[in-house]
Parts: sequence; structure tokens; C-alpha cells
Amino acid sequence: MLEFEKPLFEIRHKIDALKESQQKNDVDLQDEIDMLEASLDRETEKVYTNLKPWDRVQLARLQERPTTLDYIPYIFDSFIELHGDRNYRDDPAMIGGIGYLNGQPVTVVGQQRGKDTKDNIYRNFGMAHPEGYRKALRLMKQAEKFNRPIFTFIDTKGAYPGKAAEERGQSESIATNLVEMADLSVPVISIVIGEGGSGGALGLGIANRIIMLENSTYSVISPEGAAALLWKDSNLAKIAAETMKITADDLYQMGIVDHVINEPLGGAHHDIETQAERIKSQFETQLSELTDMSGEALVEDRYEKFRNIGEYNEPK
Repeated sequence: MLEFEKPLFEIRHKIDALKESQQKNDVDLQDEIDMLEASLDRETEKVYTNLKPWDRVQLARLQERPTTLDYIPYIFDSFIELHGDRNYRDDPAMIGGIGYLNGQPVTVVGQQRGKDTKDNIYRNFGMAHPEGYRKALRLMKQAEKFNRPIFTFIDTKGAYPGKAAEERGQSESIATNLVEMADLSVPVISIVIGEGGSGGALGLGIANRIIMLENSTYSVISPEGAAALLWKDSNLAKIAAETMKITADDLYQMGIVDHVINEPLGGAHHDIETQAERIKSQFETQLSELTDMSGEALVEDRYEKFRNIGEYNEPK
């Protein structure tokens, strides 16, 4: 239960108590139950249609929120996961492989969080090491060789900042991805499904089209990190989130992302099948716009997309 969801849980608790009393004492409390259920419907819509940026940050971080591997079976057929960067090791925080989208072979790459404590430790909480980004690039270059469109799923707090990762070239691996992805001659479509944090997210985000789920976030730094830097107090993260423009709607209005996909009421974790259908539909739409473009045109399209982000004045 998240803080802003407390009123909803209180109403549900009252409904459950009335139902239990009705069954136990053999009394008719259906009118009261119906009134509370109607109230719950109204309050649910009110709460989830008026979410603050910090509320969306909390939803993006939910353990129950669907991950890359949760979505893949609903969107792609016959997915085969490929492993390793052919240099150091396989990184479980970054997954990738080959599948089919409506019969067309595609390459899929994405960050992968754990579903419980044990899985999170195995997957390093979705924070990839350099070998994860090198694996991603290996698969993307393979996709270019065989003319397969690329779909990337962004879902990470950031790249792993540990000593071993830095020793193996964390910054270099991400920087290489930025350069190489900018020059790929096949369509690249990215979607932010949870947190899109810092360079760790950008290492999969140099795309022709960037999509975000309604309750996902995309930012150069976390609200806690921004609050610690600006005010020396990470407890002011809620205030930082209000000013950072990290929500999907904010980023769409600024032209950073190309489309925002609505989530089922309460968040993607309440109906993963519906959410996956919406993602697949948007993938199909975006891919259809890019399919007939030449390799040179795709590179130019990607360049223009990022060149036009932001406002600036040309020197006279």
C-alpha cells in the first residue's frame, strides 16, 4: 500500500468487515455494502486521475510492477534469450534476444529488475554492469547485420556504480552504446516501463521513437539524489520530484518522448495483459512509420530527434 492509496484501503477494509458480519450474523447489509462500493469506485478514480509526480515515482518503483520479462511473452512470439558480452560474463540485469512481432523477426533488449529479494540480488536490482551494456550492444549490432528492428525496454535506477563496474569501464561502455546506437541503420524503438534513471537508462535510449508508460519516470538523477545535491537532504525528494519534470506527461510536453501509453486504473500491475496489448499496439504503429525508411534516413531521423530536443539560440 502506497501512502496516497490509504483512503482506498480503508474503504475496502470496511467493505470486507461488512461482508464478514453479514455472513457471520445472517443480516442483510447489502445496501451499506453497495454504498461503500460506489464510494470506492468514485474515490479510486479521483485518486488515480490526480496523481502527483512523487506518487508516480512510487508507482514506478513498485515491486509488483511488470518487468521486461513479464511483458515479452505477451508482445513477442517465440522469444529466445541470448547471453553474454563475449568478453567478460553474462549480466542478468540486462536481458536480450530474438523474437517475432506479428511474424517479423526483431531484437529485444531490456533492463531486468528482480521480482523478490533473492531475484533482485541475482539481477542487481536492475542496475547493469559494463558487460550488460556490451551485451546489449552486441545484440543490437547483430540486429543491424540481419536487418531486424530493435525494441529496448528501459527500467533501471541507473547503471551500477560499484568499484568493479568502474574498473571494467562502466562509463566507457555506456558512451560506446550512445555512439553506436546513434548510427544504427535499423529502426530503434524504446519504451520506459518503470524508472528511467541517468546514463543507465540512456544507454538503451538513443532511439528513433521513445515511448513511456503513464506512471513511469525518466530523469538524469533520482529525486532523492537531486534533493541531496540541491538541499543536502534526501528527505526532500518529494519536493524535488515536483520540480524536476520527470513524469511521462512532462517529458511529452517537452518533446523528449514521442508517445505516452495510458495504464489501467491503479497502475500496470493491476492488468498486465491490457497493458501489454497497449504496448504492442504502439510498437506496431511506430514500427509501421519507420519500416520503409532507408538506413541513412533512420540515422538522420534519430539525429534530428535528439538535435531538436530543448531550446537554444543560434549565435549570430
